[in-house]
Amino acid sequence: MRKAGILMPVSSLPSRTGVGELGNETYEFLDYLKEAGIKIWQVLPMNPMGYGNSPYQPYSSCAGDEIYISLDLLFEEGLLKELPPSYLNNEEYVAYEQMRIWKDGYLREAYENFKETKEYREFILQDWVRPYGLFRALKKENGNRCWNEWEKQEVNSETEKEAAYHMFLQYIFLCQWKKVKEKANRNGIQIMGDVPFYVGIDSVDVWSGKENFLLGADGKPAFIAGVPPDYFSAVGQRWGNPIYDWEYMKKTGYDFWVKRIGYNSKLFDIIRIDHFRAFDTFWKIPSSCPTAVEGEWVEAPGYEVLDTLKREVPEACLVAEDLGELRPEVIKLKDHYGLKGMKILEFSIETKGKYARDCYKEKENLIIYTGTHDNDTLMEWYEKMTCASKRKLRRFLKKQGMKQGSVQDRLLAYTWKSMAEYAIVPMWDILGMGKEAHFNTPGTVGSPNWEWRMPDLLKIKEGLNKYKKQIIGI
Repeated sequence: MRKAGILMPVSSLPSRTGVGELGNETYEFLDYLKEAGIKIWQVLPMNPMGYGNSPYQPYSSCAGDEIYISLDLLFEEGLLKELPPSYLNNEEYVAYEQMRIWKDGYLREAYENFKETKEYREFILQDWVRPYGLFRALKKENGNRCWNEWEKQEVNSETEKEAAYHMFLQYIFLCQWKKVKEKANRNGIQIMGDVPFYVGIDSVDVWSGKENFLLGADGKPAFIAGVPPDYFSAVGQRWGNPIYDWEYMKKTGYDFWVKRIGYNSKLFDIIRIDHFRAFDTFWKIPSSCPTAVEGEWVEAPGYEVLDTLKREVPEACLVAEDLGELRPEVIKLKDHYGLKGMKILEFSIETKGKYARDCYKEKENLIIYTGTHDNDTLMEWYEKMTCASKRKLRRFLKKQGMKQGSVQDRLLAYTWKSMAEYAIVPMWDILGMGKEAHFNTPGTVGSPNWEWRMPDLLKIKEGLNKYKKQIIGI
């Protein structure tokens, strides 16, 4: 069954507090998706953002970022005495640092008013919850430095109290997320989560599981992850994530991956594995190298890991981010497990020849996107074309039967017409936005990456309704 989807980060959703929340505005957003015939809502990782406010450098693979907790719902539940005022709600970009400081006061008030329940006591017994709470507490006591630079690791009563606060936040996050997911599923919408292949060095995953990674005696990575020079960067991308110790993981039955995917399969209906190609081969960079130019491709035990996941977490529905220059073995691995791969329209339309053409071989077991969070918006991509390329593209779309409407309208129609089983369009492309909505530039760190948001929920509704007939017709 073919399905239409929307890519919309939770952080980008409208709210009264300047960042998307798991509350009433998100419920309304889900109603708009249902009305427009959307069947999949794809989000980016919602884990606590670390370095550069990147969702791909989180403090934990299981925890959720507390900035998404709805203050309105905390007030309705009696955990806040007064309804918090609106804060930065008309901003078009998320002011992460300001937001965290402002919101923390209300979250701590809610914690002080919280009475433990049976469900809460059961929740904190999960093996990842207390280590995460201690990690965040000790990180605060050490000036928020990376754990391998901590001077203090003793746990005292103040540490325990701070850890308990973060455990509470995780319970509230999960309760609110479950309600969002239940609402989505009632609306006939599946939620696609995003699990990065690697974890950040500054994370509880590494701090509490050092043996799973290739680290030096000082706790710093001996080797780091990234990709060699490519379309995005002439010096490659030096991500800085630690490399897995696959030999050790094999001895444990890949328990790290089983727990990670197992937990996320409870949060999402579909899980997108970012940088899937590293299950086949990964770029191993000596940590001493300042760029990603120096490194080597190393084979990974992809079949063993995926066989284990299929056996231990059979309910997990995985899809693969298989973009970039890949060796044939990556596609063979993906196809062996029947996983959907990705096609990006911006990368597949070729305009260098006499005529524009779609150079990607179409197939059904696929997800087609206009672009992702790492690409130019659709209109930004189009505006960067030469006049000749624009003419070729318009002629191509006309030959494909897309004769009516703007270039944006016709490109979206072409996307939805694809034989791919899933057609997913980022919200900024539904709205026809340009470079002002460019979400992330790979290889760069910090502002304005990850900051774009929609302050107006009505514009989302209008954008979806504009294409309702095409979406429902899939």
